[in-house]
Amino acid sequence: MTDTARLRDIHRRCDTGTYRRRDPVLVRGRGARVIDSEGRTYIDCTAGLGVATVGHCHPAVVTAIRSQAEQLITSSNLFINEPGALLLEKLVGLAPASIQTGFFCNSGTESVEAAIKFARFSTGKQRFIAAEGGFHGRTLGSLSATHRPAYRRGFEPLLDGFDFAPFNDIQRLVAAVTPATAGIILEIVQGEGGVRVGSAAYFSAVQELCREKNLLLIIDEVQTGFCRTGKLFACEHFDLQPDLLCAAKAVAGGVPMGVTLCSGKIRIEPGSHGSTFGGNPLAAAAALAALEVMDREQLAEAAARKGERLAAGLRTIRSSRILEIRHLGLMVGIACAEPAVPLLTALQERGVLAFAAGESVIRLLPPLVISDEDIDTVIEAVASVMRH
Repeated sequence: MTDTARLRDIHRRCDTGTYRRRDPVLVRGRGARVIDSEGRTYIDCTAGLGVATVGHCHPAVVTAIRSQAEQLITSSNLFINEPGALLLEKLVGLAPASIQTGFFCNSGTESVEAAIKFARFSTGKQRFIAAEGGFHGRTLGSLSATHRPAYRRGFEPLLDGFDFAPFNDIQRLVAAVTPATAGIILEIVQGEGGVRVGSAAYFSAVQELCREKNLLLIIDEVQTGFCRTGKLFACEHFDLQPDLLCAAKAVAGGVPMGVTLCSGKIRIEPGSHGSTFGGNPLAAAAALAALEVMDREQLAEAAARKGERLAAGLRTIRSSRILEIRHLGLMVGIACAEPAVPLLTALQERGVLAFAAGESVIRLLPPLVISDEDIDTVIEAVASVMRH
């Protein structure tokens, strides 16, 4: 049995089956490309589900991880560690002006869980308003803020206290506010919801509503944060000043990390929340290196330019299968007239890895270091699939 066959057999026998695994067994990655166990190269437009924005195995991140691993890998949060402290200072300084403090965890869903807890503790109120089509994670608290029934089915009853209003509909959002509402939680771009971008008028009205009603504005930037949309944080496109900003995925160059950034309205007592691995020296060192790469290589500007190139190229494709091209920066969705999965399989056969957003949207989240030539190759692959 070949190594590839053996690994597939292990997953068949031992894996819980929570993922629908595809055939390639990925073994190496560099920049915007990955290589499978049989030597085939792919342009990776999944980027580890939006994680590898600085590219796979960026030398600066690899060096930082190697160096830190030789010094201190883990440290209890009973103590301060140098990379963690430096990273916290950097993130607070880079975030919108409203942000004053931060809490480290390990993932996006954990950052949302912390935001929910912090908001309830700080306001003494229990209810939240989230958007229909939104996605905030898979643990029970963040899943309660997630609207799509397919994610919720089988895990109910979830947490009480979550109301929903249509995305981009300020009138319905206003109508959902009650005296028990602690805050409003929104994505700037609904990734799982089909790569849907909120409007400037909507977000302006949301911020004004939060000010008028003394509600906490909670912005989920787990997927949009760290240059993906052409800004360090997507809320910068709309001059938002969140009270809680949830981030993860791309922050540490591929190493698991999440962070909940907080305004001065947020108060929390010692011992009321925690994370064993949050802000550990290894992840923090990787994040410091990744942020330096984002700045030095001007990846926000690159995402804006390359996103325009990719979206413009996709819009030249003449096919009844394509209903709409949606994008903000290098976060691109192809709304299709049919289910996305067979189209994704056809793209994979042409050397492009992508993934779905809902049932019928192809989502493209390539590393921000992707070359113009690879972008053009992706466009040609999509055109081939859509025309044949």
